[in-house]
Amino acid sequence: MFNLPLPPSFHGLDEHLPLTVYYRHLPHWRQAGATYFVTFRMIDSLPNEQLRQLQFLRNEWKRKHPPPWSKVDWDRYAREATRLAEDWLDQGHGACYFAQEEIAKILTDALLFFQGKRYFVSCFTVMPNHCHVVIRPFSQFSLEKILQICKGYVAYKVNRAIGRSGTLWQQESFDRIVRDEEHLYRVLQYIGRNPAKAKIPRERWVRWLHPEWIQAGWCFEDDTPNRQAPQTSKMSIAPPWLVL
Repeated sequence: MFNLPLPPSFHGLDEHLPLTVYYRHLPHWRQAGATYFVTFRMIDSLPNEQLRQLQFLRNEWKRKHPPPWSKVDWDRYAREATRLAEDWLDQGHGACYFAQEEIAKILTDALLFFQGKRYFVSCFTVMPNHCHVVIRPFSQFSLEKILQICKGYVAYKVNRAIGRSGTLWQQESFDRIVRDEEHLYRVLQYIGRNPAKAKIPRERWVRWLHPEWIQAGWCFEDDTPNRQAPQTSKMSIAPPWLVL
């Protein structure tokens, strides 16, 4: 059994509340009050060959799964596409502006600007060409609108700072509702380990975890070397996108 209490302001998937979904290249599931694991990336973060592979994966999936499509079918496809994309993102393709400390700060400041007013951000890491964040929108604000405003503001500030123009972000983000505390723990550790996985030197890591979560025992594992990891019903920490 999982041995940590729920952290502050976390709301997992509630099977008794309605779900809505819309589809673009990936399915996007929405539930009022839920917490999301979101990845958004720069427009040039995946080279054309990898984009073609993702399109091939989508075409093959649609060929093998004629409509109507079930949630289970869509989830399996989304997990595979997300796994591939996030592995490729860590290769550091593209301009990687957020490897610069002053540029990364623009994004971290934007993520926390409406903290406690429009949403609750529990943790994030800023990678050179993408960002992972765990966020719970408040009832009157949609995840789409929150990301649109944040990404738009950051694009404006970054373009001014480095003297560029044009689109900075890929429009569609990867997102999943965090199901429960075990899924949340996998997400938290995935976010915490991502800079090391991408071989970024420790002194250049840009990641943040809410102080109230730290006080509640929810920490990145490498920040708590003397604390035993929570006991879960699974022996290993699976990647978060493997959880249904």
